[in-house]
Amino acid sequence: MNPAIALPEVSPSQRRRGRWQLILLLAVVIGPMVLASAMYQWRFWVPESRSYHGELLGNGQTLADLGVVAGEQARWQLLVTAPQGCEADCQQLVFLARQIHIGLNRDASRAAHALASALPPSADYDAQLRREYPQLGRFQLQLQAYQRLVEQGAGAQLWIVDPHGNLVLRYDTGSKGKAILDDLRHLLKISQIG
Repeated sequence: MNPAIALPEVSPSQRRRGRWQLILLLAVVIGPMVLASAMYQWRFWVPESRSYHGELLGNGQTLADLGVVAGEQARWQLLVTAPQGCEADCQQLVFLARQIHIGLNRDASRAAHALASALPPSADYDAQLRREYPQLGRFQLQLQAYQRLVEQGAGAQLWIVDPHGNLVLRYDTGSKGKAILDDLRHLLKISQIG
């Protein structure tokens, strides 16, 4: 049999110090989570700067909300939408989307480029697309759904869509290709999908 081990007597000052250490430990662990939750809930101390160039779409909109009927996709997508048919602005964005896709270099296999148009392209442009853009995905754009999401009169636009079909960023026709490429590279770098 083992003799009973007697624990040393703890003084009241040691107990107080132990309690303060416990409170401090809990404050260090739980405090940042409470602060972050409060910052999110009441929108204080939120930085005004941003690191992306397009318009961030963080409200859960999907390709279906945009009016694009697309099958399953497992890659990021540079999608050009053309509600009035693919005229000069749209054609410039289609070219830009392909150039950005090429500019991804080793990450090009993680992305695709596509065109969603409400009207079929002209015969000449259709032939050009088949000849010069063999990897371009082509989808039908449902105009009623598109107009619910996008303001009336908006022309061709370029969208970055994640592999789950969520709309991430939107760009107008005047956007710079380098800025879009930087945004897409950043998304691919931090993404665990696609």
